[in-house]
Amino acid sequence: MTYPTIGKITANDPSFGKIVAKDAAIEVIASGFIWAEGPVWVNDGQLLLFSDPRQNTIFKWSEKEGLSTYLKPSGYTGHGFYSDEPGSNGLLINKNGELVACEQGDRRISRMKLQGGGKVTIADNFEGEPFNSPNDICEHSSGAYYFTDPPYGFQGMKDDPTEKTEIFGVYRVGPDGKVTRVVSNLKRPNGILLSKDEKTLYVSQTDKDAVIMAYPVKADGSLGKGTVFFDLRPMNASADGMKKDKSGNIFTGAGKGIMVISAGGKFLGKIDTGVPTANCAFGKDGWLYITAGKYLCRVKTLTSAD
Repeated sequence: MTYPTIGKITANDPSFGKIVAKDAAIEVIASGFIWAEGPVWVNDGQLLLFSDPRQNTIFKWSEKEGLSTYLKPSGYTGHGFYSDEPGSNGLLINKNGELVACEQGDRRISRMKLQGGGKVTIADNFEGEPFNSPNDICEHSSGAYYFTDPPYGFQGMKDDPTEKTEIFGVYRVGPDGKVTRVVSNLKRPNGILLSKDEKTLYVSQTDKDAVIMAYPVKADGSLGKGTVFFDLRPMNASADGMKKDKSGNIFTGAGKGIMVISAGGKFLGKIDTGVPTANCAFGKDGWLYITAGKYLCRVKTLTSAD
């Protein structure tokens, strides 16, 4: 099938040509969304799942069957209006093959089997106080989860009459279910990613202080003091969701495209979609799937997931 294309590939370093070919096409494989987010590739089934938090829906796409609704509601099960972004945001497939979702409206992290449903709450509070709106998540090989909790699921993305936690934190849920706050001094934590060796946790901040922070991961799962890994302020952009490839390069939604940053913190190039871009996920055969506003896109890379 032939898909329409958008954008362009822009190299900032000669090595970028070994990651994405300069003439690679950015294909629009589905459209009509309000704000596409949180893509995750499902090897069992060869399909992509992704959120539209404004439609309270998780969509499914496959080469064979195209686009369909996978789960609705996806992140808010209450009645009446909650906010403009009540649905799920970040998604992942955990080591047990379950779908894990950041549910903004229901203010929790949940897991469910891919077939047959049956949601189970992983965590919905810290020390008895509800989360704000869990946004993005990653899993450690131990089975622990790290996730961000900004206010983006609230109406207006900040001002909300409901009870909320004043600290927009980063949290860890241990394999035993214990929840700890591991970062408490970021204004708007957003995307989150573990390094290839799991010794570093990256957290993007979507704020006027737009940076990607790096935190050393200790043996007990707690974090050491954070440092700035990459500063986006000179680029007038901020980072959203993040994924890594087999070489440890970080692919992050930033402004109107996916920025690629080396494991050493060097800006290598950009998959420039030309539209606001949230996140990405690697599929099979080097395909990188991109959630970009009302579009679901993909581009063939010369790399793959780790």
